[in-house]
Amino acid sequence: MTAQANDKGTGGLWEWVVPFAFVFCFGWVIWHGPAYILDFYPNDNASNTTQLTALHKRNDVAPGFGGLFGGITDIWDWIALLALPILGFFGIRSVVHAPMEFEYSTRIDGFALFIGRVTMILIISMTFIMLYEVFLRYAIEAPTLWANELTLWIAGFVFLLAGLYAMQQRCHIRIFILYDVMPRWAQHVCDVISVGLLCLFAFFLVFGSYKQVFVVKFYKWQTFGTAFDPPLPATIQPMILIVICLIALQAVANLIADWNRDPSQLMEKDVIDQEELEAIKKSVGSV
Repeated sequence: MTAQANDKGTGGLWEWVVPFAFVFCFGWVIWHGPAYILDFYPNDNASNTTQLTALHKRNDVAPGFGGLFGGITDIWDWIALLALPILGFFGIRSVVHAPMEFEYSTRIDGFALFIGRVTMILIISMTFIMLYEVFLRYAIEAPTLWANELTLWIAGFVFLLAGLYAMQQRCHIRIFILYDVMPRWAQHVCDVISVGLLCLFAFFLVFGSYKQVFVVKFYKWQTFGTAFDPPLPATIQPMILIVICLIALQAVANLIADWNRDPSQLMEKDVIDQEELEAIKKSVGSV
């Protein structure tokens, strides 16, 4: 799969609707996490089961619907869960890369670009939440108990997901002082070593923290312990492991895709786009 033509431009309706729907369904699945754990990963610990059941009853957005298949998850929980891979599939197909973005050639790259769009929706959502909180706090003096922690929660996902997008765009920090003077075969050796070290780091991170993250944090659905009590430990920590694995996979895909490229092609995105700079100046009235 090669990068889609940009003749019609980016920012089409589907590039907004699909990521927004994905974020909504993903948020629904996370918020109803205790129900999925009770149905898919039942625990023999009665105390933990009681705690998860209480959390679900407190947070259930649609309490009037009974569980399906003899479980706790209701019809809306199943719809949200099943919609995620479908929206992801159409999201990857709907991505149109912008002129300033690095081109992509595989489904892995398309997924990273789609995650980039999802991250943009999260940033927009976070901005609106902060504006809403500012209005309530200073205009009508009725601050919320959830806006600040929800913003921190979303910001954690933005920080992690942006890393995958940055890896696909080759915009992570790189030092070329020695790399540029090496022959191409030596550059290949350096590329293989760097990707190998990244994969090794991802392996040992997952191997060393899997039990702590999933058994202690996720399966017990550990929360923040505040009035709003969001499940930050239960969601952010597993996401760290998932994203680092995706970044390692993306690094391998980059290594394969860039193997026969001229190194100068990989540096093009690091050079300032004069046309884009002039457009920014015009938009702010500098010229």
